[in-house]
Amino acid sequence: MTEKLSDTARDTMLAPLLDNGWSMTDGRDAIQKTYKFDDFVSAFGWMTRAAIWAEKWDHHPEWTNVYNTVTVTLTTHDVDGLSSLDAKLARKLDTL
Repeated sequence: MTEKLSDTARDTMLAPLLDNGWSMTDGRDAIQKTYKFDDFVSAFGWMTRAAIWAEKWDHHPEWTNVYNTVTVTLTTHDVDGLSSLDAKLARKLDTL
């Protein structure tokens, strides 16, 4: 079962993400990042690749897409906050 990140795990897992453009979401235990692409097709293609990983890991992002911009929020609803799944998916999204 997935668990909410401890303070130690939070420092270890989130620090590199926060240094790479992710930020803590105001008012909730979540992280967020906005990705910009050349055009809508590139943004949608990235979302499709991301969706495959999200489905494989059974961990789905909250996201919005407006033309070439995708904003992603990650949190684990089952634990009402951040878990290792969020850090794992954030790292994967950054490599796509």
